[in-house]
Amino acid sequence: MQEPTLKKLNLGCGEHKKEGYVNIDWQALTKPDVVHDLNAFPYPFDDNTFDLVEAFHVLEHLDKPFVIMKELHRILKPGGTLHIKVPHFSRGFTHAEHAHGFDVTFPLYFNKNFTTSGYFGVPFELKSMRLQWLAFFHLMPALGYGQSTITILRGVNKIISFLANISPAFTSRIWCFWVGGFDEIEFTFTCTK
Repeated sequence: MQEPTLKKLNLGCGEHKKEGYVNIDWQALTKPDVVHDLNAFPYPFDDNTFDLVEAFHVLEHLDKPFVIMKELHRILKPGGTLHIKVPHFSRGFTHAEHAHGFDVTFPLYFNKNFTTSGYFGVPFELKSMRLQWLAFFHLMPALGYGQSTITILRGVNKIISFLANISPAFTSRIWCFWVGGFDEIEFTFTCTK
């Protein structure tokens, strides 16, 4: 008996299309599987379509991240996984088109036990959260970093990221101002319905 194929969505794929995923982006030049303005609702998918949605460095570019989360909740199957990577607020506005930065409080808005005025109405269960001090090693050569410097920075990144993830809340509130900003915060949620 053959196992069912997981239905996966790569939201805001840009040039990073993934095999086995439905790749969606607003930019037709990147030739996604589906061209759609991610600020326009509803998305062109039925309710409960996807087992996995990946949104890597896209939410910070969109108008209303909480509305996007509501739409992702709609198209995810119950028990589906939502994997998000976004800029940490401490470095969230280093790109000219970033409209939002994110921190450790983002998951609270999808927890029905959060305050009445804070809960956004769509339940997601946080499975993991991780800070990454440096996240864009692939861009470093274009910025003039040599291979030996990149190798050293990879090691330093592992140490700082490890220490930061001992207490992401402390890191977001205190440490990022002492050590410097963190490039990325990563969330993995389970869709509950």
